[in-house]
Amino acid sequence: MRGYFVTGTDTEVGKTYVTAALLRAAAAAGHRAVGMKPIASGCTVNAAGTLDSEDVLAHAAAGNVAAARELVNPYAFLPPISPHLAACEAGVSIDFELIAARYRELAGMADLVLVEAAGGWLAPIDETRSMADLAAALGLPVILVVGLRLGCLNHAMLTAEAIRARGATLAGWVANCIDPSMRARAQNLDYLARHLGAPLLAVLPHRVNAEKAESNQEQMLGFELERLVG
Repeated sequence: MRGYFVTGTDTEVGKTYVTAALLRAAAAAGHRAVGMKPIASGCTVNAAGTLDSEDVLAHAAAGNVAAARELVNPYAFLPPISPHLAACEAGVSIDFELIAARYRELAGMADLVLVEAAGGWLAPIDETRSMADLAAALGLPVILVVGLRLGCLNHAMLTAEAIRARGATLAGWVANCIDPSMRARAQNLDYLARHLGAPLLAVLPHRVNAEKAESNQEQMLGFELERLVG
């Protein structure tokens, strides 16, 4: 079994898009793959009166392991705000031991578990802990999603440095073209490929045609799967 912690250079850089792409590619290659979103805010109330996270639903649609909601999403909050604020507002303390126990249950069910963070690497969970602390508690190597737009070089290099400063392994990174009008994209990619010090797993296109983009993701990511899962 392999598990990875998926983080990003910022919020809204495509962590869920990349996580779902990896899950689809793993499932297509015959691996048992499941996603986990330990902490989700900005949820909606479903017909049953419980909270749904769009990220969790995307993971479920992409993976091929049926798992109970309490396993894949232990903490769900309604307000679309930072998880540490949402948890505080709800009077909830995030229990890392609970998250780790749920992760271990998922690990027993799958060949690949992708744990998607909320926000970036240092997004706060409470007054003293961040997503970096959660990755450390789970003991997982990291996949970094880099949103390709102006400023991505600084954000990517800072995040990679912060990941290594915590003693975590940067297993690879995925470039996600979130700004279709970005100038010098190829040069930016080349710089990051030479300086991040980790494998570039894939470059995902801007989702002008989401259906077409999703149908191509397995091809783009499939060749890296044996390194990630094997």
